[in-house]
Amino acid sequence: MTLQQLKYAITIADSGSMNEAAKRLFISQPSLSGTIRELEDELGLDIFLRSNRGITITPEGEEFLGYARQVCEQYSLLEDKYVGKQSKKRFSVSMQHYSFAVKAFVETIKLTDSDEYEFAVHETRTYEIIDNVKTFKSELGVIYISDFNRRVLTKLLSENSLEFTPLFDCDTYVYLWSGHPLAKKSIITMDELQDYPCLAFDQGKNSFFLAEEVKSTFEYKRIIKANDRATMLNMMIGLNGYTLCSGIICAELNGDDYVAVPLKENEKMTIGYIKRKGSSLSHIAGIYIEELQKYGLVL
Repeated sequence: MTLQQLKYAITIADSGSMNEAAKRLFISQPSLSGTIRELEDELGLDIFLRSNRGITITPEGEEFLGYARQVCEQYSLLEDKYVGKQSKKRFSVSMQHYSFAVKAFVETIKLTDSDEYEFAVHETRTYEIIDNVKTFKSELGVIYISDFNRRVLTKLLSENSLEFTPLFDCDTYVYLWSGHPLAKKSIITMDELQDYPCLAFDQGKNSFFLAEEVKSTFEYKRIIKANDRATMLNMMIGLNGYTLCSGIICAELNGDDYVAVPLKENEKMTIGYIKRKGSSLSHIAGIYIEELQKYGLVL
């Protein structure tokens, strides 16, 4: 088994097809297929199932790829630390749909002293954030914990050998567009929101304990689920929809057409990051965390 074979397998998994992976790796498809077959023969298991429709990762393959990502990530860390300062800088973070976390990512890139880098940001579901950090796809994950979800999330993180570090606390706000009938109010109640659609990020089949919004068990008259921030913002304007958030507005990214109004039925949120237990943070991860902490100072 070689490091190259591990990287090839990871690229195939990320690409979703042999042909696309071969293009990314600048090798022929038959050569790539042969290399993976040799790896599978050595391991005594199938990493991928091939069909006319493409490839599917087997359960055994999923487990193997998790370990492969760890090996490749550790190699990259060793390379960055010991091979020399001219090596390409790498950093990846997964996050719930926070514009301030994206802005912190942007500022981190600006502060990175390197001519070459490979960065990645993943705005995604809570469970996928946990999985991304567990499997070394991301070094950090940005989530929130509250009294409501603390027990479940703490258990889930522990089971995946992850740890949560708090950054700052914030109250619950109603996030809506500036033309909304309630936008001028100094405080909003849940009763006043009942005539408007609540917008929530879709968590798939996972528990409401993983919801990005507080009050996930509230009986909303109208609720619409989406999976990206752009769609959410469009529905705020088109349908007078709203969502519940931390109150940290990033006008530089979302524009100044939106406001955050305090919710009367407040629920405290603790914004923080998750990482693998016992792991040391890279220099770039440290910069990113410092950028995140700045938002706690403006609350």
